[in-house]
Amino acid sequence: METGALTNVLIDDEPRRVRAKDRLYVICQSAGWLFFLGLQFFLMVAFPSKENPAPSETLRHFAMVTEMVLTGWLITHFTRPLVTRWGWKTLGWRALVPRILGVSFVQSLLWCVIGYGYPYVVLQCPWTEKVSPWLAFLFSLLNGVIMLGGWWCIYFFYHLFDRFNRLQIEQLSLATHVKEAELRALKSQVNPHFIFNSLNSLRALIDEDPLRARQAVTQLANLLRYSLQSGQLETVPFEDELSVVNDYLALEQVRHEERLRLRLDVAPDTLQLPIPPLLLQTLVENAVKYGISTRPEGGEIAIIARRENDSLRLQVTNPGVFEAGAVKRAPTNGSTGMGLANAANRLRLLFGERATLQLRAGEPGSVVAEAIIPLPVSHA
Repeated sequence: METGALTNVLIDDEPRRVRAKDRLYVICQSAGWLFFLGLQFFLMVAFPSKENPAPSETLRHFAMVTEMVLTGWLITHFTRPLVTRWGWKTLGWRALVPRILGVSFVQSLLWCVIGYGYPYVVLQCPWTEKVSPWLAFLFSLLNGVIMLGGWWCIYFFYHLFDRFNRLQIEQLSLATHVKEAELRALKSQVNPHFIFNSLNSLRALIDEDPLRARQAVTQLANLLRYSLQSGQLETVPFEDELSVVNDYLALEQVRHEERLRLRLDVAPDTLQLPIPPLLLQTLVENAVKYGISTRPEGGEIAIIARRENDSLRLQVTNPGVFEAGAVKRAPTNGSTGMGLANAANRLRLLFGERATLQLRAGEPGSVVAEAIIPLPVSHA
């Protein structure tokens, strides 16, 4: 099984993980309280309060201890969903320590009130111990705070450890998805159809216009070099991306000639802003493929870039009719169709949910591909 598939299984199988955690809790909770009950019985037998206690008194002590252990088990068990509801499992130790002390005191107080109140107040059992009832109550209260505090420390330590493991798995999954997205993007960046078309156009230019043919060779080399080198980078300056897009469009104009027209509306303060490599090239390639190549009369491609608050708004418009779900459609010929989905995935992985990429209808007869890229703190 590949790493990506493995991490997906670990993350996506949430119900099974929750059932396993609940089963582990029941086992540990029951085993812990049964051990405590057995320890109390052992201490009662090994160190009796009287040398020859009556059988009825011994049986009564066993019943009282069993009742106290059962009460403690129920108190801790039914406090657990409250702790989950209050969101304590997501807190760090600094915030948890006072809460653990507080809930342990409240639990211990309730435990002692029930443990001492039911047999000695409700049932009116005689007090046979040498120490006073109040002193025994206070000692049991302190002992309960220590024991229940330790219980909560173990409980929260497990959840902190589990949360740390989940974070590690999610980080591994994120890194794996980023690499997979980069690999898919690299596969789609060097479009063989575009290269073949460019080489055919170059062959025709060699005899007709040698100077333009040399320029086209340089532009093609720049584009291929940028495509390969940018795969190692998470972001590049928008100015670099715009430069390689100009080379790409110059090569496409060799083939489409006057059918392909370009309009740039780029604010100067956007040129140094970071964007994922080949994002703009993917949007422009999509615009040429679906807005120019399929129309005998061609059309205009517009590139618009604006800085808005803490984001870069990038728009590429082309002639056409908007089709809902176009970002998700499968590639038909070439790989540009997959390029939009790859670009959307990379934006989300690199910049979070605030980053968006969508196709929408523009002015009548036009389609707009719009990317919103949140800016890092240093650029905000």
